[in-house]
Amino acid sequence: MPPLDDSFVYQPPQEALVIAYEDDDLVVIEKPAGLLSVPGRLPEHHDSAYLRVLAQYPQAKITHRLDMATSGILMFAKHRDAEVAVSKMFQARTVTKNYIALVQGLLQGAGSVNEPLIADWENRPRQMVHYELGKPAQTLYQALSYDAAQDISRVLLTPITGRSHQLRVHMMHIGHPISGDKIYHPHASQSPLKRMALHASYLAFTQPLSGEEVEIKGHVPF
Repeated sequence: MPPLDDSFVYQPPQEALVIAYEDDDLVVIEKPAGLLSVPGRLPEHHDSAYLRVLAQYPQAKITHRLDMATSGILMFAKHRDAEVAVSKMFQARTVTKNYIALVQGLLQGAGSVNEPLIADWENRPRQMVHYELGKPAQTLYQALSYDAAQDISRVLLTPITGRSHQLRVHMMHIGHPISGDKIYHPHASQSPLKRMALHASYLAFTQPLSGEEVEIKGHVPF
C-alpha cells in the first residue's frame, strides 16, 4: 500500500478485531474499512491491524496487505517459520483469494481483465494501466446481481496477481469503478455507502506446516 500523505487525517475504527481463523501457526482477522494494514510513517498513522495483532501475538508477522479502504480477511503468521512458509505459498500462487465488490453500472457474465499496471508517480497513490512499463496483472470477475435502482452490480473478484490497487484499477478500466472509491470513481461521494465497497471475503489454501486444507469465509458488510 502506498505511503500516506502527511496531511491525511486518520480516524481508524476502534472496535475490537474479529478473529476469523486461528491455529498454532496462523491467525486470520477481519480488518474493518478505514484501518491501515501496517503502520504509516507518522506517529498519528501508527494504529494498524498489524500493531493490534502484535499486542496479542508478539512474534506475529503480516503475510499480505489490504488497502486501508478495503475490509476483510487478513492473515498473519505467528512465528518466523510460518512467515517463511506462507510467503512461499503466496509466491507460488497457491492461495485462492476472493473479494466481493459493488461496482457502477450493469456488469454481466464473467470474464478476465489482463492489463499491466504501474504506479502513476505524478499522481500517487494512483496506479494506472501502462502497456510498455506496467507489470502483468490479471483479475477474474463474475457478476452476481444488479440493482437497477442504484445502477450498481454486485461482483465476485479473484485476483490472480497481487498488484497495488489492482482490483480498483481493473474495474475502472473496464468502465465499472468500485462504488465509493475516492481515487478511481469519478463520483465516489454519490455512493450509497460511506466507504469503498470492496471486501476480501474468502481465503483458501493448504496450511503449509500442518498440511490441513483451510477455507475461510468472512462476513460481507454490504
